[in-house]
Amino acid sequence: MGVKLGVIIVNYNVKYFLKQCLESVMNSTCLSQIEVFVVDNDSKDGSVEMVRESFPSVKVIANKVNVGFSTA
Repeated sequence: MGVKLGVIIVNYNVKYFLKQCLESVMNSTCLSQIEVFVVDNDSKDGSVEMVRESFPSVKVIANKVNVGFSTA
């Protein structure tokens, strides 16, 4: 069965909360049916690096500027 749910998380300098959120999503019982994206708005707190190292299955879109929530 293919992906049933796409999860898109917009992040800006909240690495601690992003990690908690991703841990929760990854502990889901239907993980094989979830595709997770993190859109980062140019965080300076190491958020992008943390996602890439700790959650390699998560797709990261690392914006070079903070484009705001609705654009991200």
